[in-house]
Amino acid sequence: MHGLSRLGNGASPPSSPRLRHGRNKNSAAFGVGGGGGISLKLQEKLGFMIVSAVYRRRGVLLFAPLLYISGMLLYMGTLGFFDASAATTEVSPPGSLYRSPQVFDKLWPFMDSHNNGSSNLLTNVWNPKLHQVWKPCTVSQEGFIDQLPKSNGYLIIEANGGLNQQRLSICDAVAVAGLLNATLVIPIFHLNSVWRDSSKFGDIFDEDFFIYALRNHVKVISQLPEDVLLQFDNNISSIVNLRVKAWSSPTYYLQKVLPKLKELGAVRIAPFSNRLAHSVPPNIQGLRCLCNFEALRFSEPIRMLAAKMVDRMVKRSLKTSGRYVSVHLRFEEDMVAFSCCIYDGGEEEKHEMDIARERSWRGKFRRRGRVIRPGANRIDGKCPLTPLEVGMMLRGMGFDNNTSLYVAAGKIYKAEKYMTPLKQIFPRLESKDTLASREELAPFEGHSSRLAALDYTVCLYSEAFVTTQGGNFPHFLVGHRRYLNEGHAKTIKPDKRKLALLFDSPDIRWNEFKRQLQDMLHHSDLKGVELKKSSSSLYTFPMPDCMCKQVDVKSASGNKTRIL
Repeated sequence: MHGLSRLGNGASPPSSPRLRHGRNKNSAAFGVGGGGGISLKLQEKLGFMIVSAVYRRRGVLLFAPLLYISGMLLYMGTLGFFDASAATTEVSPPGSLYRSPQVFDKLWPFMDSHNNGSSNLLTNVWNPKLHQVWKPCTVSQEGFIDQLPKSNGYLIIEANGGLNQQRLSICDAVAVAGLLNATLVIPIFHLNSVWRDSSKFGDIFDEDFFIYALRNHVKVISQLPEDVLLQFDNNISSIVNLRVKAWSSPTYYLQKVLPKLKELGAVRIAPFSNRLAHSVPPNIQGLRCLCNFEALRFSEPIRMLAAKMVDRMVKRSLKTSGRYVSVHLRFEEDMVAFSCCIYDGGEEEKHEMDIARERSWRGKFRRRGRVIRPGANRIDGKCPLTPLEVGMMLRGMGFDNNTSLYVAAGKIYKAEKYMTPLKQIFPRLESKDTLASREELAPFEGHSSRLAALDYTVCLYSEAFVTTQGGNFPHFLVGHRRYLNEGHAKTIKPDKRKLALLFDSPDIRWNEFKRQLQDMLHHSDLKGVELKKSSSSLYTFPMPDCMCKQVDVKSASGNKTRIL
């Protein structure tokens, strides 16, 4: 007797070799597929034998109903009451497919007819009632001392990753150096296999300013003194490298690292990314604030070109009173490959993504037991938004084709194909390649962190910032924008789970599309001002660790501003 077929076409599996001979007429009459089943007479005999056995052994009587139901199910299956092909049919869950081009084709006439009003939107979209006045107060926080005590030794750290992961390591290193009363050596930058940028600290950040800004809080030097280096055979690699676990507490550093620092005079911690817990004493948090928002500024070549780019962007945004929207577009080849999401490139896309994954993450995606579900990734909001999807989202929110859009990104995957619809939706689209000449960008080519620093600066001074995929870039930028804008980051962080459903609805009406996206914009505005929670990062939420709330206090002499 056969169960349901596992074959996709619903056909029955081949009969057992033992049943291929000696078939009688009844087998042809009642068998499945012309003689492949068991005769009805044989089934009756089998049922009689089972019932007899049950009554002979009263202990099995309790299982009689179960046996009866099982037999009936098998019998109905044999006679074809169940359709095996229906059982194997797979229906794609809503939101699991990339149907954005079809949605765009339907909605574009409506988008194209709404081509005015963005200047008002950029001016009035943010709720003034939510705007609270917060001011930077990093240097004035309690816990800092004017005269530094004698150093306990030299701390050398290795910062890995891209621009903002390096930034994280640097700020945490300053905090650890302050905690241990150590002299911090300018961090070493590790050559990352993905970023492939050989830049040193001074190529990206203003090294002299960094040392000067921290002078009253942490002693920082450019390199180890010769006499200290001589103790280690003029080789930094000979200095003991302490393996510190991620998110280690201040207590761990004081109990485990400080004794080694005093004993050896110098220690290394490599790698150093995420090696300090979010929750630390206020004076140590203050060092993080001071480092990130005040001491770390970009090197002069980056600052000069970035200032020109911001100025040009403002001038090209005259139709919106100099205001522009910046978008961090994470649709580079490595990002698409890592996400394991499927778009509309077919076999060619699959082949290219397989090569990219193997090139950057050898064997990671081919490990035994690893199951990749692109549809589930999309439903869960883990797929990078395409340029087309970003354009549709912003138009649904109310930004029209007069909006000046700055796109911060690396090399977009198949840019000619995927960027074309975004340029159609927003003709006033700019990037570092359009704001700066080839000659201006030439010194930065091949250095992804320096190019990212240009993007970071232009996004920092935009009226609104759109983050599409998360990561360290928006992690730091959103907090920096809060720091510079009295605590309110005008940031659009879309709900990508809801977007997946919207972009998988070719029959959706324009009014419903707009309504849902404007609700999403309102929700982003509500999140514009947020205080840091205990488990959150101050690099994204600088209030209240790095900023103080300002209130008006009435007195006999009139109104005065007081910082709390």
